[in-house]
Amino acid sequence: MLYREALNKAIDEAMAADESVVVLGEDVGLYGGSYRVTEGLVAKYGEKRLIDTPIAELSIVGNAVGMAIGGLRPVAEIMTANFALLAFDQIINHMAKYRYMSAGKITLPMVVRFPQGVSRQLAAQHSENYEQMLAAVPGLSVFAASDVNYAYHALKYAIMSDDPIVFIEHELLYNKKGDVDFDADVDPFKARVIKEGNDMTIVSYLKTLDDVMEAVPKIEEKLGKSCEVIDLCSLNPVDYATLEASLKKTSAIVVVEEDHKTGGFGAQIVSWAAEEMFYSLDAPPLRIAGADVPIPYNRTLELASIPTVDKIAEQIIAWGEKNGL
Repeated sequence: MLYREALNKAIDEAMAADESVVVLGEDVGLYGGSYRVTEGLVAKYGEKRLIDTPIAELSIVGNAVGMAIGGLRPVAEIMTANFALLAFDQIINHMAKYRYMSAGKITLPMVVRFPQGVSRQLAAQHSENYEQMLAAVPGLSVFAASDVNYAYHALKYAIMSDDPIVFIEHELLYNKKGDVDFDADVDPFKARVIKEGNDMTIVSYLKTLDDVMEAVPKIEEKLGKSCEVIDLCSLNPVDYATLEASLKKTSAIVVVEEDHKTGGFGAQIVSWAAEEMFYSLDAPPLRIAGADVPIPYNRTLELASIPTVDKIAEQIIAWGEKNGL
């Protein structure tokens, strides 16, 4: 099925199993969602459970917080990560903190989900990545869905969890096809080893994971080495145990992300590797990330501002040759 269909099925099954699950956001009801994730659900569950809201992200998340405190399980959809900035007060000061500040007396079984990232010429105000800010907030779990099977299982888990979860998607993944194993026991907090290898660990998530997998054959052919590729899946908490096991085997790490390099999430992974795995490393870690510029509208400049398959391959090959890998 498609990535968006897997998300739809997760929401559908959660709503069928628990009447307290509600969805709210701009155009989630009659229109079926900006990216068709909630398509068809209003016909099954009605407008009281698929709630079309005004264009007011602060209100969307604020209402979801109140609903969660009141005993519902809201799934709040924000149209894009850039618009989520308007709701950061509710996400960071309320959603993330109430359970801690109430000594556990208040639970917030709620999900805020949105797509992010560079699509195709949506320009600077619709193309950002904000996982580095959200993953740094204590009290929030942050999932990044790169894969169709993971998207289904992780979103269903998130909806039924009693803790607040931010669920990040990518605008270019909604039509990605993949198989879903409905009987699989998927731990959404565990990183996925997409490809096993012995000579370098390449860590990524969301859309750049697909770019990495496309670049790997060229890297392996040129360097004569094998790459291990890991999808982080959970950005807070990070499954460092899987990364540690991989690094003990390969002794080299590359992190590939679409976000701007300065302050990007990849810096957290590299910092961990330097602090905790220093004596296992045979080469300095490599970060491949977006340029420190607002995302341009012009397609040529847009592609120049983010990692592409060719740039990933070229940078890893140059790094490998320089460090004797």
